[in-house]
Amino acid sequence: MKKIFLSAFVVLAVTQISKAQKGFKPLFDGKTTTGWHTYNKTTVGSGWQVQDGALHLDLAKKGTDGGGDLVTDKEYGDFHLKYEWKVAPKANSGLIFYVHEEPKYHATYSTGLEMQVIDNDGHPDGKITKHRAGDLYDLVKSSSEPVKAVGEWNKAEIISKNGKLTLILNGVEVVKTTLWDENWKKIVAGSKFATWENWGTFKTGKIALQDHGDEVWYKNISIKEL
Repeated sequence: MKKIFLSAFVVLAVTQISKAQKGFKPLFDGKTTTGWHTYNKTTVGSGWQVQDGALHLDLAKKGTDGGGDLVTDKEYGDFHLKYEWKVAPKANSGLIFYVHEEPKYHATYSTGLEMQVIDNDGHPDGKITKHRAGDLYDLVKSSSEPVKAVGEWNKAEIISKNGKLTLILNGVEVVKTTLWDENWKKIVAGSKFATWENWGTFKTGKIALQDHGDEVWYKNISIKEL
């Protein structure tokens, strides 16, 4: 009877997990860099290593030109993205989205929005308002800071649908705003991106993992198109 009960419990748990993940597709298989490439290139820089089920920007293997931001091969419009990240002490990175990949734009952040990934206390950017973990970088400050200690995994989510953007960090909604309306234009006008050509205007784009020159890890990256 005990074995039957445990088996039923396992089946129920698996079913619940399956329902929770319904519609989500992995962007990273935990084993290879399939589905990704370095921005404005066709290959993946040697600095991005798959280790223990995570994408790791390994500075020891990066060399002089083995890094660069990773971007998805595919573009996305409305989406719900889930991922986990952790950083080394004093590190900075970011999850950038609505990236328009074109040679005229030299970097992913030339067009894309960023949910900040950073060691708040160890990196200088952490002292700047709207540059802390979970912020919509340089645009909207997080309503709270539920970030984990450096070296621990954080769970993040980005939901963008019909111009409504929500950022979630460790289960807490930290940013909620509307894209592309008149208020959005005012927000951009008050940021470092005010004079950047076409910045923050693309309604479809690629997902990017930023190489900011620091050690960072990403895993369990999945997306649901809405």
